[in-house]
Amino acid sequence: MLPLGESIPENTAHAVSVSLPTWKSNVGYEEGEEWVVEKMATGYPRFFIHKSIQAFASEVVSEHGLPDQQAMLFPTRGAAQRCIYFVTNAQPKYSKRLYIVELVLDVSKTLSSPWEKLAPTVSAVLLPKEAFPLAKQYWQHTGDGVSSRRAEFCHSLFKDGLLASTKSINTLGEPSPRPIRGPKRYQRAGANSGPKDKGSYGVRATAHHEESLESSRFLEERFGRNLDLIFVDRAKSAIRRRIAGFLVEDMDSLPMMSSSSRGLRNLHEDDVYLFPAGMNAIFNAHRALLSARGQMKSVNFGFPYVDTLKILQKFGPGCEFFGHASSVDLDQLEELLKTGHRFLALFCEFPGNPLLACPDLRRIRRLADEFDFAVVVDETIGTFANINVLPAADIVVSSLTKIFSGDSNVMGGSVILNPSSRYYDQIKKAMSYIFEDTYWPEDAIFMERNSRDFLTRVDRVNTNAEAICVTLQEHASVKDIFYPKCNPSRPHYDEYRLPNRGYGGLLSIVFHSRKLAESFYDSVEIAKGPSLGTNFTLCSPYVLLAHYQELSWAAKFGVAEDLVRISVGLEDTEVLQNVFKRALRATETLRHTG
Repeated sequence: MLPLGESIPENTAHAVSVSLPTWKSNVGYEEGEEWVVEKMATGYPRFFIHKSIQAFASEVVSEHGLPDQQAMLFPTRGAAQRCIYFVTNAQPKYSKRLYIVELVLDVSKTLSSPWEKLAPTVSAVLLPKEAFPLAKQYWQHTGDGVSSRRAEFCHSLFKDGLLASTKSINTLGEPSPRPIRGPKRYQRAGANSGPKDKGSYGVRATAHHEESLESSRFLEERFGRNLDLIFVDRAKSAIRRRIAGFLVEDMDSLPMMSSSSRGLRNLHEDDVYLFPAGMNAIFNAHRALLSARGQMKSVNFGFPYVDTLKILQKFGPGCEFFGHASSVDLDQLEELLKTGHRFLALFCEFPGNPLLACPDLRRIRRLADEFDFAVVVDETIGTFANINVLPAADIVVSSLTKIFSGDSNVMGGSVILNPSSRYYDQIKKAMSYIFEDTYWPEDAIFMERNSRDFLTRVDRVNTNAEAICVTLQEHASVKDIFYPKCNPSRPHYDEYRLPNRGYGGLLSIVFHSRKLAESFYDSVEIAKGPSLGTNFTLCSPYVLLAHYQELSWAAKFGVAEDLVRISVGLEDTEVLQNVFKRALRATETLRHTG
């Protein structure tokens, strides 16, 4: 069992998850208790601002701000301005106390440096400390913030005087005579240029620690077969093609376009857009729709991942929420539509998180065609390796951070526009206005590498998840299991399931009592922390982490606060079953003594 606060995977500086090994530690994290928080080496990136980002932000304030200020870092000025609007819209009193410092590469000092192509820019919002929690809401909801790799790279340039405020750069100045080395991971022995070593590792406390991390990074990248950064455009192209369903497994396949599993002959690579996080993909899909179709309310159909609902509620005219994704909910929606209500779009997940229920996409599509609204489907949990929902949607979004990557060391998100959609031309035009490629090249390189064996990993996960589902179903401590194969909504899933494909790697358990849930969670010998879709099996008391401040609200939609969510990985099936059986035996002891 990993220690409290350790990154998951262990010793991974840009890990997406963090170890919360006991039920009590999850509650302590939500309560902000020091015994938990002080041990957190990292956290889920939209909820926990990475320490490398914190360190850079602190130096920006020291250089450009005041003692009572903090900084929030974004990749572009546009994102920074949206953050300011969000904060000042919530609290107008801050309207004259927020400003942006734009940091860009000082080309007068770097000449034609090898990292200039990376566009290492950062726009820092400087704001009063008391306004920081509002800015943090924007960061969490939208995924617009800088990635930890971008922050580390740019921080190194900043410390060397190569990344400077646009107001302080002397564009007519003479180039600096001193050697310009840039960040350490871009240096070669005896050379001053050329991207060689890539990747990055958080705040370094000692020289020994730095050397250890550099060694780990070298092993991760070289033996992991990362591409050189000069190939970042090709890496992004490979990612887009995989997402489009062209199943490109390696860079050599790029000139060839194989048949797409998405089932649309007119689907092209440029209908896929990459974003730095899955939630950022949803945020920008919503922005594009508002731009294309005007200011109208949306519909959130089904119990949502927490920030999807927040985006629809806080950005734009708001939304109608139907939390059960049931036929009764669809009846109520249809009644609203028949009485004259009109909507921008319906957002849903397929399947939903954490109850793994699937909405009736066929009926939703019929209503959308009849009453003129767009359909946005989040396929993250189902994944396009198992299902094909694009024909039923106008936009498909996904978190690439999850099973598409699998390695839990990089974030990413995607948007696919359906070229057969009645709104395609409008949305395409809107995307041409709003889209900024903020996907940091290092992150894209990692994502390209991680996703090469996506299909074979999903096959393994499908098999393991079904086996674990059977193991759990047979045990008396388990009250309910939520899994697409055994849910009442299975016919809706099967309608969009690809031939001979499975039901994904996510399932949720509700035990007969909270004490049984705690016993199982504390006993199970797997990684325990936030996120899903990892190559290793990962467990989380999901509702506590995602809805701690609204547990009674979640319960209204059948989402129990002591639900345990399992993201099944690639381990040997029999070994994994035995791990779960041992944890279930711990609940037996509690049942018999309690």
